[in-house]
Amino acid sequence: MSVSRREFIGIGAVGAAGVALAPGLNLIELATARSDSEAVTSLQRWGLLIDATKCADGCSACVDACHTENGVSSHGRPETDAQWIRAAKVRDLDTGYVQTLPIMCQHCEHPPCVDVCPTGASFKRADGIVLVDKHICIGCRYCMMACPYKARSFIHEDVTDQSHNAPRGKGTVESCTLCVHRVDRGENSTACADACAAEGHRAIIFGDLKDPNSEIAQALASKPSSQLRPDLDLNTGVRYQGLS
Repeated sequence: MSVSRREFIGIGAVGAAGVALAPGLNLIELATARSDSEAVTSLQRWGLLIDATKCADGCSACVDACHTENGVSSHGRPETDAQWIRAAKVRDLDTGYVQTLPIMCQHCEHPPCVDVCPTGASFKRADGIVLVDKHICIGCRYCMMACPYKARSFIHEDVTDQSHNAPRGKGTVESCTLCVHRVDRGENSTACADACAAEGHRAIIFGDLKDPNSEIAQALASKPSSQLRPDLDLNTGVRYQGLS
């Protein structure tokens, strides 16, 4: 089969584009998983339960593990700039009692970030995990302004030596993914929960909120829990116990 010079150049350009996009193939898979009934189902809803009474003051195990797992770096900027997960101190204004707890994307059932995204880059999977499709994120940062939990951050710098777990892109927004790469491999764990357990605290439980036999569902049924900003009626996938 013979082709003209113009056709040959066009074929070469398409091939080159394919090579350039190769590092982001995981993102394409995540995006297409929304319509893959075998990979994602609404019969599950993944979430976290955090027991604030078990969080140790000064412990950064969950934050460090998250950043290592996903290749997140502050690039010399303040540590609080990367908002995948952060340790926050909450003080009771009446008593002065201070608690430390991790805050990350709350994976809302009705996520404000999805509502304001003009391109559809912010989306919620059928299993409740809220993600950002880096291929169509234009970096407008509307989602950052809409998030009441300050759970998203913007990548200003060139990114190198990325983790294959979470391809990142300059000029895009990112946040906690509930270790979706692990979920899609069938692993019932997150980096933050594993690190917390390794420290002996077991303050973080990950699992299927809809499975009554799961550890997280049974823990939620055993004693009261709360959401951050319940007044917003977002039905978050991250719940807290032991908040004063």
